[in-house]
Amino acid sequence: MVINIVASQVISLLKIPLYLDAIGTVIVAMLCGPLAGAIAGGMTLVIAGVIFNPIGLPFTPVSMAIGVTAGLLARIGGFRTWWLAMLSGALIGVQTTILATPIIVFLFGGVTGNGADFGSVYMLALGTSLIKAVGFTNLSFSLVDKSLTGLIAFIVVGRLPLRLLTSYRYFVHSRARSRCT
Repeated sequence: MVINIVASQVISLLKIPLYLDAIGTVIVAMLCGPLAGAIAGGMTLVIAGVIFNPIGLPFTPVSMAIGVTAGLLARIGGFRTWWLAMLSGALIGVQTTILATPIIVFLFGGVTGNGADFGSVYMLALGTSLIKAVGFTNLSFSLVDKSLTGLIAFIVVGRLPLRLLTSYRYFVHSRARSRCT
């Protein structure tokens, strides 16, 4: 959860139009499975929402879904290589867009105050409907963001000592582990 919160705060301070707020969630999901990933993702947004930014609270189910999906993808080998990790991240990005777009549109009127809002506003100026503008912009940013998230999680887990990795029962049975042995 700390990785998620720190990465998110750094990105926010730098005004980069990414989130990188799910790296820790994906790492937990890779090591401990979908349920632990969902708990880590959900608790991250609850804690960060209470302390830093309440706008994140409605996205708690999205973050939980990221944890579940990452755990399931790890189980089938979605994090065995760097390119599979990026592809898994992209799949998570598509899922994130499907779940987050209605929240952004119907709860926040299309604007949440992050860097991606510029893309939505630009597309609205071109005559695109609000849901399409938010959905397309969110998809564009989420594909990059979650692909990077998957790659970073892959690198972090790959750098952990094997003796530590074998203590995670889920990871031992996951097909993601074949790259570490």
